[in-house]
Amino acid sequence: MSMMQKIKLVKWFKLTAALLFCCLLFSFGTITDAHALHNTPVSTQGKKKIRSWRDMESEFPGHYYLHGPRNEMKVALSFDDAPDPRFTPQILDILAECGVKATFFVVGHRAEKNPELVERIKQEGHEIGNHSYNHSQFSKLTLDQYRNQILKTNQIIEKIVGYSPRFIRPPYGELLPEQLSWSSKENFVIVNWDVDSEDWKNDPTSEQIMSNIKKTLRPGSIILQHAGGGTGQSLMGTIEALPELIHTLKQDGYQIVLISELINQSATR
Repeated sequence: MSMMQKIKLVKWFKLTAALLFCCLLFSFGTITDAHALHNTPVSTQGKKKIRSWRDMESEFPGHYYLHGPRNEMKVALSFDDAPDPRFTPQILDILAECGVKATFFVVGHRAEKNPELVERIKQEGHEIGNHSYNHSQFSKLTLDQYRNQILKTNQIIEKIVGYSPRFIRPPYGELLPEQLSWSSKENFVIVNWDVDSEDWKNDPTSEQIMSNIKKTLRPGSIILQHAGGGTGQSLMGTIEALPELIHTLKQDGYQIVLISELINQSATR
């Protein structure tokens, strides 16, 4: 091989390596953005703009919450995707044993299939909120579709427990401005969170869940966990972490309260 051929070969290797490095950087950024979407819904879905949570909280005071007051040692436990016969009863058992009340955000079609679990949630003194009919991504729905999701789910819950929930938690935390505007006019309250246990991610261990919670826990925090999972998903990390979480919160001086008490808003309409 001549010297000129060797120089050309070296240049080719350098160019190939640079291209591979750029591709890797792009891929990593894409993955990071996809994971961040769960907690930072500031993007464009088609032509629909998703406002930041902070902007919506400022624009709709009293109708949009991420947390309660920061000057009191109170926190609220919340559980999404209930009811699920695999996990919800175990979570209710632990809460009963520890003497703690929580807020459960219920999916309408699951409530239809498991009304006895929704009734149990109510009977044991917990709050019930609306988490859509079929866990739709609200940012991809029209206003009419969104209204149907909320009203249909509330009708199902009311038939079971005798009251209509006022609290709404959008799946993935996403909501369009016009959906929030309608909710506010209809006297609903949107409740998201400021502490994510990330128990929805890859079946984490109880240790990982505790670590995730401690990262952003503060007075007034609303803690997101799940009482229902998808096909093949395990929430055993959540169940195993819950007694330790309750013990740790109490030991650190926190009072565990319902969301209605934390934000001083009625949970019923």
